[in-house]
Amino acid sequence: MSATAMRRAVRESVSGLPREFWWLWTSTLVNRLGGFVATFMALYLTLERGYSATFAGLVAALHGLGSVVSSLGAGVMTDRLGRRPTMLIAQLSTAVSVAVLGFMTHPLAIAAVAFVVGMASNASRPAVQAMMADIVRPEDRVRAFALNYWAINLGFAFSSMGAGFIAEYSYRAGFVGEAVMTLICAVLVFVKLPESRPERAKDASGAVVEPEIGLGTVLRDGRFMSVVGLSFLIALIFQQGYVALPVAMGADGFSSSDFGVAIAVNGILIVALQIPVTRYIEHRDPQRLLIISSLLAGYGFGLTAFAGSIGVYALTVCVWTLAEIVNSPTQMGLVVRLSPTHGRGRYQGMYTMSWSVAALAAPLIAGQVIDRYGAEWLWGGCAVVGSAAALGYWLLMRALPAEDAAANAVVEVLKPDAGAAGAVDAPAAGAAQAPAPDTANAPAAPGAEPAGAPAAP
Repeated sequence: MSATAMRRAVRESVSGLPREFWWLWTSTLVNRLGGFVATFMALYLTLERGYSATFAGLVAALHGLGSVVSSLGAGVMTDRLGRRPTMLIAQLSTAVSVAVLGFMTHPLAIAAVAFVVGMASNASRPAVQAMMADIVRPEDRVRAFALNYWAINLGFAFSSMGAGFIAEYSYRAGFVGEAVMTLICAVLVFVKLPESRPERAKDASGAVVEPEIGLGTVLRDGRFMSVVGLSFLIALIFQQGYVALPVAMGADGFSSSDFGVAIAVNGILIVALQIPVTRYIEHRDPQRLLIISSLLAGYGFGLTAFAGSIGVYALTVCVWTLAEIVNSPTQMGLVVRLSPTHGRGRYQGMYTMSWSVAALAAPLIAGQVIDRYGAEWLWGGCAVVGSAAALGYWLLMRALPAEDAAANAVVEVLKPDAGAAGAVDAPAAGAAQAPAPDTANAPAAPGAEPAGAPAAP
């Protein structure tokens, strides 16, 4: 590719997105650049504090449990309080709790604060995803989610490298450093991001006429909960790259540095390919993309059963990383399209919970399967789960009604809540004002599926 073609590709990848998206993107990048603690927590507890591997695993499990608990609560806060207040509360709570964790010495205190850190650090995700859906045009959402996912992985790659150097100097500096970076995120949100929560429709007297959307509405939405279940299956597969893969490689005689080389392929490919691959897939049939990515994920891990060298292990990582690159933005786009506008927080919270539960369940499942049957059975099971997820996406999306072409022409423009920092710019189209929401995002009546839920973008 020539330099001119490359510049054009980059320009097309980032153009047309509103200014608020880029501030949100920047806060995501800063937050992930400061994600030191998750990287060295196990080493800190075992090497610095002298606790057992069992205790380190317990702390990790409590951190994960905190993420599960906060997913739904943060979703409710996102709809009730707003996106901006929820992000501020989550980021300030994360900064304080992470800093406190670095000074805890008693095992019970460490475990308790780790649980709080898990809750706080996960609480901003539903709000970030809901705000992104609010401020980005429907036709640009897959690209926006891909760019945000790229920022997460880019930040994680650098923070992982930085964590090693910081740990050599001082573990406590890592805790304080993450707290400072999270505070910077909170400042960015406070200064640069206005509230984007859409106003609820009112009648002539000013009374709200749209029905309230509660967690019960989400749970009764069979179509959306099917997506959540399929998301859990996919997340369960991807988690094996960080749970079962190092165990299997160690059993085959490979060192931790060998695993580091293999898993580094994942981050390198995401950083290198996320944007160009997304440009290729963003307007293609999402049903086909989700089916293909599910099969690539399942059989990518399934191929690990035949790996006997570091090169083959790296090749399997390439396969399931491509699945991750395709699946993440496509599935996020589907989640937004199935979420009623005024219930986005709750819907995003439920979706986020599927990944949190998978992160909690994956180590337990992998350990049991490997100990009882061997790693080959686990990799075969991944292939089966990936096939089941592909079949699930085929059945789910086949039943979705055709998308209303006119709906995509409508730019959702949102009035900020009273007291917000300012008005949200309309994406590449001037100032925004609050029109009626498109049918794809019409609020669902309690107990009903979202009205007019479209097939894929």
